[in-house]
Amino acid sequence: MGRTGPMDATTRKIPSHELTYTRLRDMVLFGRLEPGQPVTIQGLCADLDAGMTPVREAIRRLTAEAALTPQGNRRVSVPVLSKRDVDQLAFARLAIEPHLVERAAARITPALAARLTALDVQVDRAIATGQISDYLESNHAFHFALYEASDAPVLVDMARALWLRFGPSLRVVCTRYGAGVLLDRHKEALAAMRAGDGPGLVAAMRADIADGIEGVKGTLRA
Repeated sequence: MGRTGPMDATTRKIPSHELTYTRLRDMVLFGRLEPGQPVTIQGLCADLDAGMTPVREAIRRLTAEAALTPQGNRRVSVPVLSKRDVDQLAFARLAIEPHLVERAAARITPALAARLTALDVQVDRAIATGQISDYLESNHAFHFALYEASDAPVLVDMARALWLRFGPSLRVVCTRYGAGVLLDRHKEALAAMRAGDGPGLVAAMRADIADGIEGVKGTLRA
């Protein structure tokens, strides 16, 4: 794990405990902490360039969100998902996220379409160069740029919580097989968006979500 970079003018305005939480959450979300591998709290302090108190608070919050598990002896780890866990996360994601897309379809603006197109370029570049962290971050940004247009903040928060638990396992798939193993339905989604085809947009994004879920299930079977 590499130490995070220095704070810029924007991050300096965020309370230190909130910044520490956000950085640790992103380490979990984008698979920088391998599921099942214990890490020390002292090591996290060094990686996050933060004191013991904000790191402990971040760990407490992420433990409450089921994104981290205390291991004793001042260690924590990202939980390893079971098949039952994945099945439940899959059910919830496929219930909530396509509904967010359906709501967002009626609120697409030219600016949002341009942003999604640019994010998809980043996704493609990350896949082509094998940059797994960049892929996971760009893919997450693509989905949530669309979801946030839904005007359904409660459901968006639920989707974020589901991704926080699912993301580390997606990193395992990419590490084992490469990011290219995950089928990307973003082009289909963008084409449907430009055509004003709401049902087509929902179908493409549902398939995109299902592909990621199947990738994780396949890794569990293996």
